[in-house]
Amino acid sequence: MTDHNPKSPTPDNDAPDAEESAGLACILSFNANDPSGAGGLTCDATAMASVGAHCLPVCTGAYVRDTSNITDFYPLDEEAVDDQARTVAEDMPVQVIKVGFVGTPENLAAIAELADDYDGVPVVAYMPNLSWWEDQKIDAYLDAFRELLLPQTSVLVGHHSTLRRWLLPDWTGERNPGPRDIAKAAAELGVPFTLVTGLPLPEQHIDNALASPETVISHEKFERIEAVFAGAGDTLTAALAALLATGMDLPEATSEALHYLDRCLDEGFRPGMGQVIPDRLFWALPEGEETDEDDEDPDAHPGADYFEVPFNETKH
Repeated sequence: MTDHNPKSPTPDNDAPDAEESAGLACILSFNANDPSGAGGLTCDATAMASVGAHCLPVCTGAYVRDTSNITDFYPLDEEAVDDQARTVAEDMPVQVIKVGFVGTPENLAAIAELADDYDGVPVVAYMPNLSWWEDQKIDAYLDAFRELLLPQTSVLVGHHSTLRRWLLPDWTGERNPGPRDIAKAAAELGVPFTLVTGLPLPEQHIDNALASPETVISHEKFERIEAVFAGAGDTLTAALAALLATGMDLPEATSEALHYLDRCLDEGFRPGMGQVIPDRLFWALPEGEETDEDDEDPDAHPGADYFEVPFNETKH
């Protein structure tokens, strides 16, 4: 275990660039390359820069995908992932570790070991919808995530339906499990806080709740947007990790990240023939060039879920 503590680095006062080097918070981000630009490392770097932090992107493999579907994934081996991460973490202070899709149980093991070595650095982990993948690989990945990474995770992020299927597969209650129920299940595996997204509400709204086993700490309600989005979950998780790294407390960072995502989705664009991609740099548009809601594609799929490829659930 290393003695280096990247959360509270000791500056070298003799170094000429020491003051300048402390300018932006750094987030060590483990994720796949997404050639569509919808999610993955491209999303992480853009969203983190957009909210004022610096992404240290560690590539875990590459999707084969377009804006419609993920068709395959080519993982890097765990040595390549570990070498990337440790090399950059020994050079720069890491305020937060963000974990997206890493492809294999072996990569999860390497990341969990690094997180243990960097004890005290918060880990923000996202569980995406994996329904595009082979069942055997899904089961192995979820088991490894549960056993190896969740005990290291500070905040778990995921859509209500994804987290329910994963963490509460044997739920038999008459009502659907709420965010506190899911947070309780996550807490039994070592996670103190869970951000549950996509909770359906009446009148075309959805709720997103930050919960602990004891209570719902905060929640944000938004109106649904009638489109199918790719990369929204990665966008939210990246923004949350970056805002925590800049020093915000968890409820404030969660609220800011959700409102940031809402604007990204509102200004989303369709570069291909598939789903809409969040515009993570919406604020950089020249004044008067924001997307007009009246110009949205009339063929956009209604009632879709923006955190995962949906099956007739909420989108936003």
